[in-house]
Amino acid sequence: MRVWHYGNDINTDMLFPGKYTYSCSTAEEILPHLLEDLDPKFAKEARKGDVILAGSNFGCGSSREQPALGLQALGIEAVVAKSFARIFYRAAINQGLLLVECAQAVDAFKDGDEVKLDAAAGTVSVAGKAYQFPALPKEILAIREAGGLLEYARAKLRKERAHG
Repeated sequence: MRVWHYGNDINTDMLFPGKYTYSCSTAEEILPHLLEDLDPKFAKEARKGDVILAGSNFGCGSSREQPALGLQALGIEAVVAKSFARIFYRAAINQGLLLVECAQAVDAFKDGDEVKLDAAAGTVSVAGKAYQFPALPKEILAIREAGGLLEYARAKLRKERAHG
């Protein structure tokens, strides 16, 4: 797992350039452009299971869903930040992308540190030291496990029909 470390106010145009908004809608089209203006290496080198650490207000800007869709499709384990823009937070939940607010872990991180995440226990470990974050609601964890809100709703409907 690799840790990608960024600062404050990483906006949706930095995550996915707005110039592609109307020409890229599928994950396959989005992936090559993720973070291309912020970190040109990211789209080529990021892998499933990687973690993004960032400062405050991650995902500010427009309400486009491509950034969250792309990060989830790539297999980013989680974005751990000091805080998230509200609209990005909701888009990430819809896509099943795990977001964790844990300022202490972000502040403790130094390049080269190992980061481990245990969403169920509510801990982010940086260089072997564990930092707590508020427990995520079971519904958010279930949406993530299902692969996004749409798949979660479909599974719930199938279950209700089977028992109904």
